[in-house]
Amino acid sequence: MSRADDERGVALLTVLLLVAVMATLAAGVLEEIRFSIRRTANAEAVGQARWYAMGAEQLARAQVARLAASGSVAGAWSGRGASFPVEGGLIRARIDDGAACFNLNSVVAGAPDAYRRNDEGVRQFVNLASALGLRRREGEMLAAALVDWIDSDPLREASGAEDESYGSADGGYLTSGALLAEPSELRAVRGFTPEVYRRLRPFVCALPAAQLSPLNINTIPEEKAVLIGMLAPEPLPPEAARRLIAARPPQGWTRSDFLALPAVIAAALPAEASGQLTDTSSWFRLETEVTLGDAEAVATSLLARDAAGRVRVVARRWGPEE
Repeated sequence: MSRADDERGVALLTVLLLVAVMATLAAGVLEEIRFSIRRTANAEAVGQARWYAMGAEQLARAQVARLAASGSVAGAWSGRGASFPVEGGLIRARIDDGAACFNLNSVVAGAPDAYRRNDEGVRQFVNLASALGLRRREGEMLAAALVDWIDSDPLREASGAEDESYGSADGGYLTSGALLAEPSELRAVRGFTPEVYRRLRPFVCALPAAQLSPLNINTIPEEKAVLIGMLAPEPLPPEAARRLIAARPPQGWTRSDFLALPAVIAAALPAEASGQLTDTSSWFRLETEVTLGDAEAVATSLLARDAAGRVRVVARRWGPEE
């Protein structure tokens, strides 16, 4: 074979290699373009799903305002779900009483930068923890740690935990000195192990106020009857509290009728705890799930109704609750 033939062969091989490289690069570019298109389409679908969720939130606000205007926020609405078909998907929504829970922020009282221990809130927390199977001493230690996490002073509660308890740990941090924004923050507080958090989570919430939860006697379900039991100086046994809620008449109780029940009279509720009981609701929790093709948006909103009947969104979380 002549030298010219060799050179032509090398040139041909070089061209073939260049073609192969260019084809590989082109395939990679095309795949990146396809991925970008899919990503853009998914982002648009998720964005649209979120807008649908926001629309459901507005409908819920209007419905709560109508219920309040008609005087029908006693309890029959709580726990009801609804589904709304939309083009290419479905909206599912459920509204519950947003205060049918122990407000974790009620272990303190006062204003921002001046939060201090609230003995009544601490007492109720300890009663709730005991009703859920925790030792009373453990409940007291958890309550003290929670007070120290929220309160404004650097003084440690007996069995509590201030900054020095967290700053010395790996990846040290400081106490919040502010109200909890959501219950998942408990996992940063000393003593709230995954097991403790799992037990407490269905019964607690973080209302954006340092106040005892206004408990609507007509929206508390039987499985949360311990919320009534925790109010008594000597907490009602869970089964006794459950029987009390199970006896609720179909039309619900008025507050005065509930307080006149023999079991409630026998419980000798302190005045502060008795004042928590109500037969209407001012806090509402909305769960919204939107599916739109392969996209999904999940939101949890906390709505508040003021004395004039106006309803506003005070908190919103995207994604499933932890």
